[in-house]
Amino acid sequence: MVKSAKQKRVGVALIGAGMIAKTHVAALSEAQNDIALKAIVSRNPDKARYLADFYDAEAPEFTSDLAAVAADPDITVAIVATPPSVRKDIIQVLAQAGTHILLEKPVGRSPQEALEVVEICERAGVTLGVLFQHRMRAPSLAAAEQIKTGALGKLGLVEIDVPLWREQSYYDELGRGTYARDGGGVMITNAIHSIDLALSLAGPVTSVQAMTATTALHDMEAEDFAIAGLRFACGASGSFVASTAMYPHRTEIIRLHFEKASLKINKDALEISWRNGETDIVAQDTAPRKVNPLLGGKHEWHQAVIEDFTNAVRHGTKPMVTGREALISHRLIAAIERSSRTGQLTPVGAP
Repeated sequence: MVKSAKQKRVGVALIGAGMIAKTHVAALSEAQNDIALKAIVSRNPDKARYLADFYDAEAPEFTSDLAAVAADPDITVAIVATPPSVRKDIIQVLAQAGTHILLEKPVGRSPQEALEVVEICERAGVTLGVLFQHRMRAPSLAAAEQIKTGALGKLGLVEIDVPLWREQSYYDELGRGTYARDGGGVMITNAIHSIDLALSLAGPVTSVQAMTATTALHDMEAEDFAIAGLRFACGASGSFVASTAMYPHRTEIIRLHFEKASLKINKDALEISWRNGETDIVAQDTAPRKVNPLLGGKHEWHQAVIEDFTNAVRHGTKPMVTGREALISHRLIAAIERSSRTGQLTPVGAP
């Protein structure tokens, strides 16, 4: 039986106490939709107790008993933030108990596994959302509104640039950058956020011509560099470049070139360059902060996704990104990998 969220307060469990857990706990602490963090599930609950310092309310329960948390009638939503390799079994337990699931990216290690996760939730009748918080940045929202007006004209060219740096210590964590744990390297672990945002604005990609590689700068199994030419369903062409071997670490940038203007979108601002030479800078974040590749960004973006998801569960509507919608990004990543192996122009198909 699917749990109801019509009651005023929505009880939430956080599954996983890794690197991103602090961001989730801080986001839940300030969430505005009358949301309460009830439990944190970790393989080692004692080591996870430090997370209570980031929650400005009654401390949650710390436990390793997933089944008990799933069965708790006061817990309506679970945020799953574990490595992809252990997600499917966790989601099976939660979905069978009727718990709605907000999932950290990726949905699965492959399009096939991601589809299985989506279908598990659909069969159980629970809502599955995916935490693509880049969509909640003010410049991203402003870009979506600009495009919706139609004033920019036809889209002709898309640039997706993800120039990141990770020390070798990042990949020295057990299983990171492997296909068995993560499903791949820079694309599925890091660049998938920019891929999702770009596709939400430009529409799906129909075919790719690509190359991926593992540079001499990292000792890892999967790719730390990927480049691809893209053909979009709308008729636009595009480029995609992503790496964790580009020092110094820089912010991701998406550029969309329309008939009447070009949009430059990053986490700090939306820059609109009109063909008449005028430039508008909107949704600008002027707060100074040092670029740090492992800080994970502001928790406000996660907070906005969590509030959106709990609102969707409460009212029976769609969350910002559904599990099935997230499959589009997975299919593009898989197509880039296939094109790199074959050296051929590759269609982006179903998983």
